[in-house]
Amino acid sequence: MQTRQLGDTGISVSALGFGAMQIGDPRIPEEQAEQLLNGVLDLGITLIDTARSYGSSEQRIGRYLARRRDEFILSTKVGYGVEGCRDWTYDCVRRGVDEARGRLRTDVIDIVHLHSCPHQTLADTGVVDALDEARSAGSVRAIAYSGDGADLEWAVRSGRFDSVQLSYNICDRTNLAGTFAEPAVTPPGVLAKRALAGAPWSTAVPSDDTPEAQYRRRFELLRGHITAPEDWADLALRFCAFADGVDSALSGSLNLGHLESNVASLARGPLPVDRMTELGRAYDALGSEWTSIV
Repeated sequence: MQTRQLGDTGISVSALGFGAMQIGDPRIPEEQAEQLLNGVLDLGITLIDTARSYGSSEQRIGRYLARRRDEFILSTKVGYGVEGCRDWTYDCVRRGVDEARGRLRTDVIDIVHLHSCPHQTLADTGVVDALDEARSAGSVRAIAYSGDGADLEWAVRSGRFDSVQLSYNICDRTNLAGTFAEPAVTPPGVLAKRALAGAPWSTAVPSDDTPEAQYRRRFELLRGHITAPEDWADLALRFCAFADGVDSALSGSLNLGHLESNVASLARGPLPVDRMTELGRAYDALGSEWTSIV
């Protein structure tokens, strides 16, 4: 598995990261969770991304991977859900970091994100200060922000974050292109979530109020402008993982076979130039029709 530097953090991450949201589902048997998490590391995926809100995800990672802690980079998200604390306050973030360390059974968390809060919160409530202090104390290595749009742009321009997590895929290129277009902005590390755009080529139909529903509408337009690949997932993942500025593309699954296929896709390297040219022409042809879909 190829590894890359996460911005200027000094942290090396695998080009494919494991999004651990699904592993927190209480309906997943403990034995399956244990096998999957260890299987992820055995595949060479050395970045695991979780969050306080992902059910039992943090607890299971701590329970089953603490003995292998030196084999992977650990990323989580805080800012809410701490008993006795108002969400998005200094105390909530400070205690959230400590509670996450306990659940994850680690003294140090490599990357801690503020989880999709609005930029007014970042500016006004001391939440970034709390992460700064955790980093200075050595309980966190890199402080980060997870989000999209105007809030992401504010976080990047503030210069206070070592890394960001943003949506980026064949159906959603706005965050990466727009956020880092300003030459004065020093790019942080970038983890790309929703790398497969919710697999809109599958038969499942998402609810209308989800990002995946928007991606499906865009995908139906895009597929009419390019030659269909043999494997849409392979095309989508390589498009995301090898985009300029992306350090790691996050993909979550409860099926180790799917993750094995993802690893094999990245081993093929970037998409061919002619495919990237075709995609670029398709985006140009779609223009405002594409970006206006909501």
